[in-house]
Amino acid sequence: MARHKKSKIEPEPDPDLDISSLIDVCFLLLIYFLVTSTITPREQDLGMQLPANTPSSEQPKIEPMFIKVDASGAVFSGTGPSQQALDTNANERDLPLLSSQLELYAAAARSAGSNPLVQIYVDPGATQQRVIDVLNALAGVKITSVTFTDLLE
Repeated sequence: MARHKKSKIEPEPDPDLDISSLIDVCFLLLIYFLVTSTITPREQDLGMQLPANTPSSEQPKIEPMFIKVDASGAVFSGTGPSQQALDTNANERDLPLLSSQLELYAAAARSAGSNPLVQIYVDPGATQQRVIDVLNALAGVKITSVTFTDLLE
């Protein structure tokens, strides 16, 4: 009877995992997304009371300023025949004409001893971003009393 020789089976070595190429691909994707992304400006801190806390029984010393945002994104100030177009380019996030008019209004209201009050009418077809742009312009000139209205006088 022949003896069977038992041979020792050598254990297989643990497989090595080379991930250096995977790390390279991850860094390339990260760089790609950083370069191709658009960086939008950070929204300003809107420390406003919307709407004004309580109605006052006394009349303000200066009339509130009316701002209208229409469906195309154009911004108007005033009502009726005194309404004037300010910033009509809806693609421009800064509203320089509105900001300058708001600065004048805020200075006039503060010199009259009253708090500047702004009423905003927003067309239902207007984009939310355009309303945020108007609120940013208000925050830029430190106007905090803002109400939204659905009726233009």
